[in-house]
Amino acid sequence: MMSEEYLAWRPPTRDIPTTPGVYRFLDAEGRVIYVGKAKNLRARLTNYFQDPALLHPRTAQMVATARSVQWTIVNTEIEALTLEYQWINQLSPRFNVIFRDDKSYPYLSVTMGEEFPRVAISRDRKRKGTRYFGPYAKVWAIRETIDLLIDAFPVRTCSAGVFRRAQAQGRPCLLGYIDRCSAPCVGRISPEDHRKLAEDLCHFMEGNAQPFTRNLEQQMKVAAAAQNYELAAKKRDQLTALRKVQERNQIAFEKPIDADVFALEGDELDVAVHAFYVRGGRVRGTQGWVIERVDERTKEQLLGELLERVYLERAERHDTKKQAPTSIDDVAHTTIDAIPPLLLVSQMPTNHAFLEEWLSTVRGSTVKLNVPARGEKARFVETVSDNASHALQVYRTKRAGDVTQRGVALEELQEALGLESAPLRIECFDISHTGGQHRVASMVVFEDGAPRKDAYRTFNIVDEEEKNDDTAAMSQVLRRRFSHAEDSTVAQPVSGAIDADTGRPRRFSYRPDLLVVDGGLPQVNAAAETLREIGVTVPVVGLAKRLEEVWIPNVPYPVILPRSSASLYLLQHLRDESHRFAIRKHRAKRGKAQTRSALDAIPGLGQTRQKDLLRTFGSLRAIREASVEQLQAAPGIGPSLAGTIHEALSAAKKVEASQ
Repeated sequence: MMSEEYLAWRPPTRDIPTTPGVYRFLDAEGRVIYVGKAKNLRARLTNYFQDPALLHPRTAQMVATARSVQWTIVNTEIEALTLEYQWINQLSPRFNVIFRDDKSYPYLSVTMGEEFPRVAISRDRKRKGTRYFGPYAKVWAIRETIDLLIDAFPVRTCSAGVFRRAQAQGRPCLLGYIDRCSAPCVGRISPEDHRKLAEDLCHFMEGNAQPFTRNLEQQMKVAAAAQNYELAAKKRDQLTALRKVQERNQIAFEKPIDADVFALEGDELDVAVHAFYVRGGRVRGTQGWVIERVDERTKEQLLGELLERVYLERAERHDTKKQAPTSIDDVAHTTIDAIPPLLLVSQMPTNHAFLEEWLSTVRGSTVKLNVPARGEKARFVETVSDNASHALQVYRTKRAGDVTQRGVALEELQEALGLESAPLRIECFDISHTGGQHRVASMVVFEDGAPRKDAYRTFNIVDEEEKNDDTAAMSQVLRRRFSHAEDSTVAQPVSGAIDADTGRPRRFSYRPDLLVVDGGLPQVNAAAETLREIGVTVPVVGLAKRLEEVWIPNVPYPVILPRSSASLYLLQHLRDESHRFAIRKHRAKRGKAQTRSALDAIPGLGQTRQKDLLRTFGSLRAIREASVEQLQAAPGIGPSLAGTIHEALSAAKKVEASQ
């Protein structure tokens, strides 16, 4: 049943329009906490005002936080998409998904808005009148490209200050003297001709390379025929430079197609998306993003939302409709900022029909989304997926290994949880099982905010009457863990108490500064009660998986950490690591049980003889099908034991058949 407070601010259904629009949820302080778009505002908003139990947990939390909703009517769904994009960028609502570049990529830029265009390296793509090519993975790759390009297109590369000084002195810089710049600063070339050089460079970078290489080759032959070998050598060097630039652009496809290729890879915490921009069959640029998974939105939904943002940004930068080619003959004039006729994706976005209609309208001709299943395109999507997986791994390793970030995370935890000091040692526990079978628990340890894998431990859960009671299993694990501590009430050094005989830290002889369990308030209260019963005074909290809130024992409301905070990421990493470690142990135990459980129940058959049997017959199935005489062929198996094994396995087989 919904409370009166929950319903108090809900607008009457009759007042909500049925037209396309953008809506904003606001909290009690008037801050925008969520922005969304809808083709039908009434149909969309009424979905939020149903029983909270029927909503996704994070959506229910957003509605519970909100105290008002506003909307703006627009004419079309495309206008709604544009307005939603602008407001999300301006307001950064806390409940909207965050898309951010996984790195700041450099671009090769040509400042066509200046009287004398300049070739340079730029990380800012917002300058009006500037053409951008890339992005490139490394700055040095752009420098090498520019060095090669100015041999054939001697456009100026100097800064505005150097250019003005050369104009005042009437003397060009070194590049002008060695013919690697056309020196417009001293009038060696007219502004019109210099601009033509810059335009030719842009055409070449867009993929229109063949006319320039053909022209240089012809000029080289004419000069050689006229015995002007110095000019012929110069044209040869220019031709070589352009071909090297072409070689640096990897050939993606045999045919000169245009396509944007997106691949998404992720786990429970983060998602990485990588893009390759292919023009004329060659990769002209790459880009990557990392998305934090704040709810259970599917990969198809996240990819669809990202594609909306990517092409809205392009629409802001360029008039893509005018630049787009209409046939394969026009491919050479296509830039990576134009919308191509084909989008190759690793998963089909849920909003693919809208994307195709919208992008086709913007481009002026048909745009198709495709998930290739085989052939050259499928292999290329797989390559982009590999890049996304690597980017995600680098991102998570970088955040986990950032000493400054770890320090900030520990300080934030101390303040948010009211601890006496920063938790330099944190232990996290998790339970893993399948239907109550093969139950195991994991203990992972973070010291100074980083994993200490040599201190990881696993526990086999034993002697439980209630196989599905995770709180009872957690209680058992905590009792066993702290039974090893020399003094559970006094904090020990981070490295633990030293064993006088070995000189090494004793196992479990230290007390953590913070104990984390995977779960909400019931799990935290059970863990705290167990610690109280065994006389251990350690702060304990729980991290609930769905809404990522932090629970403190016997406190009815959770601690909400900012979703972009280092402290929340540390807890998520800790929880994720404990979950991974528990699952790995559980799978190993389950696999071992599936192979040997039937043999374990046979009296007189120990581990050594089980191994001998498996080594002799190769599988449990072969052992079951063997006769008593055949079983005696295994080392250490006599007639009596062979008969016992055969009888036990035959009985087990009959039981399985009856089930």
